[in-house]
Amino acid sequence: MKLSSTTLGCPSWSLDEIVRNFKACGLDGIDFRGLGDEMDVTVLPEFTSRASETASRIHDAGLAVSGVSSSVRCVSESDEQRAAFVEETQRYCALAPKLGCATVRVFGGAIPEGMGDVEALKVAADNLRRYGEIAAEHGVKVALETHDDWCASTRVAELVRAADHPAVGVLWDVHHPWRVTGELGAESWANFGEWVIYTHFKDAKGKPGGEQQLCEYGQGDLPLAGFVKALREGGYDGWYTFEHEKRWHAELADPEEEFPRYVKVMRGLI
Repeated sequence: MKLSSTTLGCPSWSLDEIVRNFKACGLDGIDFRGLGDEMDVTVLPEFTSRASETASRIHDAGLAVSGVSSSVRCVSESDEQRAAFVEETQRYCALAPKLGCATVRVFGGAIPEGMGDVEALKVAADNLRRYGEIAAEHGVKVALETHDDWCASTRVAELVRAADHPAVGVLWDVHHPWRVTGELGAESWANFGEWVIYTHFKDAKGKPGGEQQLCEYGQGDLPLAGFVKALREGGYDGWYTFEHEKRWHAELADPEEEFPRYVKVMRGLI
């Protein structure tokens, strides 16, 4: 089991602190979702002019870059917005191989008022296919996260099938399908398991369809063991990435406490 975390969980850490502390916490990889005050790491010197230096620093510490997480959405509302998403996809897909990374996260996005489901599916599929084309040019893949209006596994599968590109896969954030529909691991895997290339894990207290509160990992109501079981039985051998949303929820535990807890709980599930 390869364990990683996104940098959402440590918004105040410098790059040096991320590398040092991720290793100390027992993690194997880093998923870059922001650094310091900047969410788009592709505009930072550490990932442009000094990208090779950053990659070496991470590798020398015995870590890997598991993924890079963009803010790109598949549902676009204008030609200008679509062009901006395409340009961002190009930047992230160009960065990923420089870091030794094979996966770029994208969102489905919220369907705007006035856009029907049929139109939304067509727009999203066309854009996702274009992102896949860009990814293929760089030898990487884009992973569609189960998020926004694309949480239910049947809906995600419909979009990936419509995009129909070999460089497009699914990022299974196990929280969101369960949060919205109550799907258990076996059900989600049965619907989109063939496309899963990456995962996000977190924990929360509450019931599906109702109010939920993110919490300490392993202390909530998510059926974590069932998700891990479905992945392992399905033959998944990729990253298990912790998405500790400390950047958005300051009340959550500090990363020095929460990252080791994630590692301990996940190792225990095996």
